[in-house]
Amino acid sequence: MENQNLSAEFRHIVRVAGTDIDGSKKLAYGLAKIRGLGVSLSNALIKACGLDPNLRFGYLTDADVQRIELALENPSAHGVPEWVLNRQKELESGRATNLVGANLTLAVKSDIELMKQMRSWKGVRHSLGLKVRGQRTKTTGRTGRTVGVRKKLVAAAAAEKKT
Repeated sequence: MENQNLSAEFRHIVRVAGTDIDGSKKLAYGLAKIRGLGVSLSNALIKACGLDPNLRFGYLTDADVQRIELALENPSAHGVPEWVLNRQKELESGRATNLVGANLTLAVKSDIELMKQMRSWKGVRHSLGLKVRGQRTKTTGRTGRTVGVRKKLVAAAAAEKKT
């Protein structure tokens, strides 16, 4: 009888913000599985919601999950510092927000399109399909049929020319 009560309380998969989360993970690491959330922001949200950080995700009640989702929608209103958020100054509104899931993906795509339209350096690199953040491109990041250094063949061809 006691095992049935335990299985009724524990959920193996919990859905939060459109993401399925493993119920055996601790709260901070479970929330970090949501795209747009890291461990730091997860810890801040857990503290803002007044939950136990050592609790496993599967033991959350529906009310706790709703509280977390409400805090996710507007973290600044729940006392989460702005430096933890992933959009610290939104272009349209000028406010600090945190986007998660598909909203974050769409925002990143629109940011890249804006850089391309402005013809900024990063936009040009994006449009050409090259590295954007200053990485070297001489030897890495090659796509398609790559030509590397072929010392033996070059040496053999040079030796043939001499003879």
